[in-house]
Amino acid sequence: MSRVDITLIGKKPKLRNPVFIEGLPGIGNVGKIAADFIVDELKAKKLYDIFSYSFPHSVFVSENNLVELPTVSIYYKQTAKNDFLILNGDVQPSDEESCYEFCDKILDVVQDFKCRQVITLGGIGLHSEPKTPKVYCTGDTKSAVNDFKKGTDVDDKLFGVVGPIIGVSGVMLGLSKKRNLDAVSLLAETSAHPMHIGIKGAKEIIEVLNKKYSMGLDIKELNNEVEMIEKEGLKKSDQLGQVSKRSALKKLTNQMSKEPIDYIG
Repeated sequence: MSRVDITLIGKKPKLRNPVFIEGLPGIGNVGKIAADFIVDELKAKKLYDIFSYSFPHSVFVSENNLVELPTVSIYYKQTAKNDFLILNGDVQPSDEESCYEFCDKILDVVQDFKCRQVITLGGIGLHSEPKTPKVYCTGDTKSAVNDFKKGTDVDDKLFGVVGPIIGVSGVMLGLSKKRNLDAVSLLAETSAHPMHIGIKGAKEIIEVLNKKYSMGLDIKELNNEVEMIEKEGLKKSDQLGQVSKRSALKKLTNQMSKEPIDYIG
């Protein structure tokens, strides 16, 4: 029996060989921040809700002081030039076996929509975040990487820079290769500090995707947010599930004078 439940929301759309983008929490939450921003800017519509008993055993306390289970969803957006499927959410599977099962189930959806490319997003943890983080690209085939590199400034010399790519962002690449799907991963430099918000690395990834696929994203607004966060010295998130949404970023900034109390139980 599968431990991953994928529930369709509304009517299944007809998409034209969409690009699939994954962005779940990880180092600096780089992938999550990027995916959340893209969903928000494109005004993408929710297509699937995903639930699994293998997600971390925790709940979030919402603004109305009630608890909420973590959410993971797939959104879609049809544009004049490209269609997109975007996976984002608050968590990812908590163990190795469930990660593989989760990725397989997501790739079933990817193949059902005949996606022409799989893109996973993540961060490379450093002692400190560079002023302008570099974006690296790897993939399941040389041709997939070379094709993505066209018209972008990504660096494909990743060997020796990182070790294993852990979690969904890595496993999804490996399983895509078994299915003969073109898949690449975009990894941006960020701080490895567990409380660091990697919005600068996320911004670099967003700029790469925006240029590659002519997404029409308002990068200027994101630049303003980076400046706002740097000015306030924001380094800590009070809610993993809220960290990458613009409204949450502003809320966190306003709360800098009030150190939140973390509760683990």
